[in-house]
Amino acid sequence: MIKDGILILDKPQNWTSHDCVAVARKALGADKLGHGGTLDPMAEGLLPLFVGRATRIMEYLDMDDKTYICGIKLGVTTDTQDIWGTVIHNTPADNIDGETFEETLMSFLGKQKQIPPMYSAVRINGRRLYEYAREGENVSASARDIDVKSIKFMEFDESLGEGKFEMTVSKGTYIRTICNDIGEKLGCGAAMSYLKRTAVGIFNLDNATGPDRLKELMASRKELKDDYQIPADITEAIIPVDKPMVNLGKVSLSRDRAWYFVAGNSIRWKQVKVLESPKGSAQMKNKRGRGYDVLYRVYTDDERFIGTGYYNSESNELKADKIFVKRQEL
Repeated sequence: MIKDGILILDKPQNWTSHDCVAVARKALGADKLGHGGTLDPMAEGLLPLFVGRATRIMEYLDMDDKTYICGIKLGVTTDTQDIWGTVIHNTPADNIDGETFEETLMSFLGKQKQIPPMYSAVRINGRRLYEYAREGENVSASARDIDVKSIKFMEFDESLGEGKFEMTVSKGTYIRTICNDIGEKLGCGAAMSYLKRTAVGIFNLDNATGPDRLKELMASRKELKDDYQIPADITEAIIPVDKPMVNLGKVSLSRDRAWYFVAGNSIRWKQVKVLESPKGSAQMKNKRGRGYDVLYRVYTDDERFIGTGYYNSESNELKADKIFVKRQEL
């Protein structure tokens, strides 16, 4: 049986995120498995797979920054803002040199507003934008705040009008929309031609597992049945449930207070040992409306992760947000 945790998959092109989950579920024998941050079929790279109890931490990672390597093709505009969409028009781009491209690219650094593309999963009036787009309806989406944290110019081929760059962005940023906007700023149009996600929060592609490896496991599981054992390279690659939640604070409890906490009870703050302060802000909230400025990972005094909690200033207590162990497991 696979242990709870996160497995990093290096998704290839032409696989959907759902395909990856389906294969992983069969290969690992995991009843409960989900993915974080959908990648379009034509994109590749880092896809975190959350196994067992780790599926419950996915919402805490929703605010993590993401890093991509992107290819861009100048002179073409499409309905999907990438080269796999329907071409709307072509415009000569042979007057754009590398210096002009890099200068325009770097102008997108920092906080800004972005209108989500029509072919996206953003919901408007209960429906996703791509549903409207497929039916030929043009719906206006409101501009959203995004933050381009860093940009690294990589290359530009003037003869082909093609470039490549690396970009780290905040949640909800559409890289293909940035490509489209670069094209508009240059006056020639542009579309995304390649996308690879290389990092999400603390996750990167070091020691990532490929889907072919999962297919091998799936075949072995089918052949060996009850005698099948998860190989060491997979179990060693599983990231512990608590490790990615670096933006949450960290507290520890004595054994008797931990036993009390996992039953859902509140703990007086003077009985809590604060090891790290939260890095989030009050404006960032989880699904239960609790600010990331008061959320903590909770451990026993011997460093066992038992759940998440939040500081309630009115009662001056640590209250449970999510419990990850049962009393009998302590």
